[in-house]
Amino acid sequence: MEDYDRRRHSVTKLRLHLVFTTKYRRKVMTPEILAEVIGSMRETATKIGCTIIEINGEADHVHVLLAFPTDITVASIVNSLKAVSSRMIRQKHPNILEGGKTGLFWTRSYFAATTGGVTIDILKRYVESQGHERRGRPSSPPHKGEGSGRSSC
Repeated sequence: MEDYDRRRHSVTKLRLHLVFTTKYRRKVMTPEILAEVIGSMRETATKIGCTIIEINGEADHVHVLLAFPTDITVASIVNSLKAVSSRMIRQKHPNILEGGKTGLFWTRSYFAATTGGVTIDILKRYVESQGHERRGRPSSPPHKGEGSGRSSC
């Protein structure tokens, strides 16, 4: 069981794919600003107990793939990452939102999806098979090699 978060009463492997878009989908993130956003989000994630696995973006949006503990909600992760990065960008680049009516860097909405090591079909079959014996032993959870593949998010 590699890459699992081992706590006193739980063992988890929680992964989350997030997408944040700029307000009005404005293309305001230059490579320099994107690098600042990425740095801010990495630092914030560490402070709240998350680990960024991968992060990247374009002029109008950012994708974040992270691992998170059980004691933090998706909404609080989103709030922390967006609030801190927005505040930092607005302080360093006060004219970035010129012409905008709201003064907000990020739109209020976001995309979030959990990710896993096996496909939904494999998990469905595993849950359906509960209570059935397999090769003379109780069924066990799917392992990394069993149908693991990239999930499309």
